[in-house]
Amino acid sequence: MPSKGVLCFSYLAVPGTSIEFSVPKNSTTNSSLHNYETTHLEVESSNLPHFKFTGRFQFTVKRDGQDLNTQWVDINSATGKLGDGTLMTMDQTTSVFVEDLVICYGFYDAGPGVAGLPKQHLCYVTVTRNLENWMRDVLSQGQDISTKKFNRVVLPAAHDIGMNNMATPMALLEHAGTGVIKEVLGRNLPHVLDILNKVGDGAVKRIAPDIIRALAITQKDSLESILKIGARYFEFRPAKCHRQLQKVSPLEDTWYFQHGAIPGMKYTDLLQTIVKFLDEHKEEIVVVQNRWDGVPGDCPRPSGDDLSNVLKDALQGKDLQVGTQDDMMGKSIRDLRNEKKRIIILQNVNQVSNYDDNANATLNGDSMVSKLNDMSKNPPKGHPITLLQCQATATNIRDVIIASVLDADVSTSPILATKPVCDAKILPLLKGECGKCLTREESVVVLLNDFFDGATADVAIELCKERLR
Repeated sequence: MPSKGVLCFSYLAVPGTSIEFSVPKNSTTNSSLHNYETTHLEVESSNLPHFKFTGRFQFTVKRDGQDLNTQWVDINSATGKLGDGTLMTMDQTTSVFVEDLVICYGFYDAGPGVAGLPKQHLCYVTVTRNLENWMRDVLSQGQDISTKKFNRVVLPAAHDIGMNNMATPMALLEHAGTGVIKEVLGRNLPHVLDILNKVGDGAVKRIAPDIIRALAITQKDSLESILKIGARYFEFRPAKCHRQLQKVSPLEDTWYFQHGAIPGMKYTDLLQTIVKFLDEHKEEIVVVQNRWDGVPGDCPRPSGDDLSNVLKDALQGKDLQVGTQDDMMGKSIRDLRNEKKRIIILQNVNQVSNYDDNANATLNGDSMVSKLNDMSKNPPKGHPITLLQCQATATNIRDVIIASVLDADVSTSPILATKPVCDAKILPLLKGECGKCLTREESVVVLLNDFFDGATADVAIELCKERLR
């Protein structure tokens, strides 16, 4: 009988909580703490009424036996297509804050498994405490731990924070002709251009937003939420829009995060949101690093004065000072707080990372595991920042891009397809001896991930505790 599978991934960090996944006539529950669990369910035609092929997949988060939150979607057991539900699109799956908890989740709408992409739907759920004050709680100012140097911390981080919604790309596309759209997507995603050149102008305009959503959007929560989930480090690539694109763009001619030639969040919005958060959370410290990796030359870059002016405006009226790389590496956590240097701004720091074009171009994460294990045998030294990247870059695989473009809709992102698969391997690895080896040097360590979630934050914070003992 026809059926469609769902791989379920879950991570819990709060005693008394559990996650139940269910389909018609079958269910499974995870209540294990600090373990990334994986299970499998099938929406089977044999478990549905006669002549009916649609069954409901859902998950329910519980605390002490009481339901806290339920999300669901109807799945056709014969075709795998999604029907009604709250998991149909990426935009529906923003994190939920309930009581003192945060529930992060996502759902990948799988096709037939072309180009090695999953043929089973994927659903991941993490349940952690609201971590908006985790530095206050873990690195308490009144305890000896705060006398440790800040360069011993481990910081959770959201990869490409500037690509967390479609507002700016949609504005860019609003008045753009086919030629401009091809310019945007072709420069950022070269294999896509070959496909767009073969379809009519109407089709290009129609599918362009879904292509950007599938291949460039790396976060789906607001920056405010991501800070509450626990992120304390952000890389940003501020530049103006590509000059050719700006000619037809309704966007303000200012500094945006740049994903290739695709603009995202404004730099001023990043800083103002972080400053507001720090003003309300008096013991938290956030690091921002500005870099320009992969930014096209036709995207004008800001001068030092330009960046300083945006920062000055964001800090106006706030009791905050800006920390430097020297402060980050030389001062204690306590001293940074006492000196009110709780926003540290860096630029093009000499950092080291496990990222590798070949190793990260994966759909299952195995090559990334090998890379991290090799790196842990001879940990890098002498770098102010060590980036441990959890996210794969399947968008570097030509066939994956083509398959994703041809089947592009609002939840077929190959980034989302690899997210839970890689997390289930990378996060446990970093919790263990491999992670401990990679955090022994005098360097701020950053755990970076797409679709930032509570599991990434929890693993980073536990490593931070271990490192500061």
